[in-house]
Amino acid sequence: MHIFHTITELRSWRKQVKRVALVPTMGNLHAGHLALVRTAKAHADAVVVSIFVNRIQFGVGEDFELYPRTLAEDVEKLTEAGADVVFAPSETELYPNGTQQYFVEPPAIQNELCGRSRPGHFRGVATIVTKLFNIVQPNVACFGKKDYQQLAVIKGMVQDLNMDIDIIPVEIERADTGLALSSRNGYLTIEQREQAAQLSSQLRTMAEAIRRGNRQFAALENSAATYLQQHGWQVDYIEVRHAQTLTKAQISDKNLVIVAAAILGTTRLIDNLEVQLEHE
Repeated sequence: MHIFHTITELRSWRKQVKRVALVPTMGNLHAGHLALVRTAKAHADAVVVSIFVNRIQFGVGEDFELYPRTLAEDVEKLTEAGADVVFAPSETELYPNGTQQYFVEPPAIQNELCGRSRPGHFRGVATIVTKLFNIVQPNVACFGKKDYQQLAVIKGMVQDLNMDIDIIPVEIERADTGLALSSRNGYLTIEQREQAAQLSSQLRTMAEAIRRGNRQFAALENSAATYLQQHGWQVDYIEVRHAQTLTKAQISDKNLVIVAAAILGTTRLIDNLEVQLEHE
């Protein structure tokens, strides 16, 4: 496996490979990331995994400085998973002018859900992903469904900017308790990891109620939020949305997704569950 730290090295290698898949990450890899690599391998001749903790998608007071940098361990995992290239650039390599001066601005959805409490986050995500697409020139790119809003932003960006890249969504990897795997799970104590399963459990309860015909979305959202708050969570949002557009769900919608973000202790966790109803 190759490890490249410069754009020049990566582009020189890229000229020799026909079909490339990209898996963008911030490192501190877990089984969910490795599932992305496995999916990517099925769609290309070679897989590039980028590892870069992207300053411009972190807000004031967020965990940019504390975010784990575990390159050696990540390389070991990716070698075992069969990745072909690790692209691990420095900030000066990706931001040659010191700070990013041109940005990719997503539409209004960037200000909803996670965007309400993380202003500028999706602007930073869209910008860094565009830079990586420009550098790697992938044919396909794999993104996990755990970051459902991020996936929607990226898919919309690729379509709107006429990028010739196939975006492949990959299902959420979960712990035995149901907790969605995340690099930030490492912030949780042992007790909190067990308790964190309450989030996915509430999503499943909501989904089952919807499948049984309950269309009182606001009541379901409030019930789940109240349960979590009573058990020590700080709830950012729990909402039922249209799965494709992420607009607020209507009673007649058949393709739904329940999206949630909540804080346990000091750790902000996100999760979602798609609900596909039969068409009439």
